[in-house]
Amino acid sequence: MSASETRYRDLMSREPLLWGLVALASKTPVAMAPLALVFLTRESPYGYTFGAILASVYVLGEVAGAPLLGTRLGRGRMRRQLSFGLMAGALAFGALPLAVSAPPSVLIGLAFVAGVAPAACPGGIRAMLTRLVADNAVPRALSAEAMLTQIVWAAAPGLVVLLALQVHPGAPLMVVALLAATASVLLLRLPEPQEPASAGPPSGPMAATLLTGWPVYLTSAASMSMLATAELVLPALLEERHIAVGWAGPLLAGFALAGAAGAFCYGLRTWPGSVRTQSLVFLVVTSGCLGLVTVLPGVTGIAVGLLLTGVFQAGVMIARTLSLRERLPQHAHAAAYSVMYAVGGVGYSLAASLSAAVLDLGNASVAILSGVTVTLLITAVSALAESRRSAPRIPHPDSASGPH
Repeated sequence: MSASETRYRDLMSREPLLWGLVALASKTPVAMAPLALVFLTRESPYGYTFGAILASVYVLGEVAGAPLLGTRLGRGRMRRQLSFGLMAGALAFGALPLAVSAPPSVLIGLAFVAGVAPAACPGGIRAMLTRLVADNAVPRALSAEAMLTQIVWAAAPGLVVLLALQVHPGAPLMVVALLAATASVLLLRLPEPQEPASAGPPSGPMAATLLTGWPVYLTSAASMSMLATAELVLPALLEERHIAVGWAGPLLAGFALAGAAGAFCYGLRTWPGSVRTQSLVFLVVTSGCLGLVTVLPGVTGIAVGLLLTGVFQAGVMIARTLSLRERLPQHAHAAAYSVMYAVGGVGYSLAASLSAAVLDLGNASVAILSGVTVTLLITAVSALAESRRSAPRIPHPDSASGPH
């Protein structure tokens, strides 16, 4: 038996496996929903444009709901809050295909509810995972979560296209509704997260506590800005190089699967340096790998750049979560993960807007390099904040004699 099998096998007990089912059923709707909303209206009078608007409204609901609802995840009632949010989201998802002929305002409202209602779930469910396992198993558990996330995101687009084209345009959203409802029910079978006896009462207002994690939140925005740049500019880059746009699907699937492989490798051992340093180093390396896409030739060159980007971005995902967990007290973890999720969504949206603007003025390579530059700037700000936080405070020479 290898060391890697022993380590990951430690997670193969009833509660972590049940958590895995909950995570799979709750993450898949998030990965499927934006594209499913686009396909919902493709054959309606509103067309693809309105579907893109619905997808944007859904993401806006996620970004707004994550910090607002995440900060309300209190002690002793996290399961019920998360379960209620998932069920409300399931009802909204299920109503969308039934209301496809309703006025646009109705669909927009349902899309927003579908995004906002379960928005605290990614952060809350991650916090539940870290309390289901021993402290020394948390890095492996988070690596397993990252693997699951990447696999879901690799499979989701193909599943949406298959259901929408072969079954019905509303079929993907009905599957999403069923999965969210399943996660809502299964989640209640998990134990309620308990604070350790040594934790004591919160030392200050939640908002002030969460604010201390802002350098880590920036790494989430930087990571998601890279993801947006890779996903949204890739089709334009392929066209620019006279490569069939159909390659975008396999390349992005490979990008996600490379992330799963990177997450697995991260969990195999303890890596040198603090998790804060790891997160910043991985961000810089990932930016460099994405930049390779602009200079390496052909489909093979693009694939190499994206695969390397995916591998190292997985390290960013795990290290930033461990860094936030290390920085904040345990009672704030669920809320902090939700805030980090929301900030990542903002980073994705801003990078998408930047990419669109640069594509109007320049070419795809310039758009990718612009995204890389923004990522490096955000990383530099986060690194500067970390260095100031960790720098020793040197007392004034006169302070040794006490106040005057």
